[in-house]
Amino acid sequence: EKNNMETSTWRGLGRLARLLAHILAGLWTVYLRFPRLGEAERRATVQRWAAEAVRRCGITLQVRGTPAEPGPDGLMLVANHISWVDIPTIHAIRFCRFISKSEVKHWPVIGRLADSADTLYLQRTSRKDAHRVLHTMAERLQQGDVLAFFPEGTTSEGKELLPFHGNLLQAAISVDAPVQPVALQFLDAQGRLSQAPCYIGDDSLIESLWRTVRAEGVVARVTFGEPERAQGRSRQQWAQDLRETVAELRR
Repeated sequence: EKNNMETSTWRGLGRLARLLAHILAGLWTVYLRFPRLGEAERRATVQRWAAEAVRRCGITLQVRGTPAEPGPDGLMLVANHISWVDIPTIHAIRFCRFISKSEVKHWPVIGRLADSADTLYLQRTSRKDAHRVLHTMAERLQQGDVLAFFPEGTTSEGKELLPFHGNLLQAAISVDAPVQPVALQFLDAQGRLSQAPCYIGDDSLIESLWRTVRAEGVVARVTFGEPERAQGRSRQQWAQDLRETVAELRR
């Protein structure tokens, strides 16, 4: 047991060093290369960076289903939320603009990286800001963007889904944009749910990160469902239906 502990510690330290180097390289890219790149190149760079970040955490990606291509009215992704790893995991498969709480913008390092990925920020306690964000989301969908958010509003341990909040679905309803449900799961080497990447309750980001990089054989399974439109449903009803679909996709 002592040898296993030592092995996992050295494994974690090695991955952590490689991940930190990758983050520094990402900041260098953002500050020095991004101003000279076009939008398509920037988005491709974000996707490559995210895929490498996930790999350096020791996580293997497993994709089921097909990420939909946005049409002229864009595309919205809704996914369950387990960990800080969720965002780079989804970015690794396809670039999208996440809607995130406004506090993230002010986090050291992470805020700058989120900016570079064209994140849209929402002040959760402000009704006025919610209207602003919905208007911006609708505009971006009509420009063919792919937007993504976590309707649970917070992370869970991955065993059961929290209620889905439908407020941000109003943007898709207003422009009749399709929404694609996405199910996230983290599995261990035996195919069971892994708690290593979880980021819930009293967890600190450092604790969650350390558990993740020490773990062996973690697989991020990302399952894409079929895109769907509101078809007259209210945002509350649609949110409930999407939650049921995501639950099915996780089975």
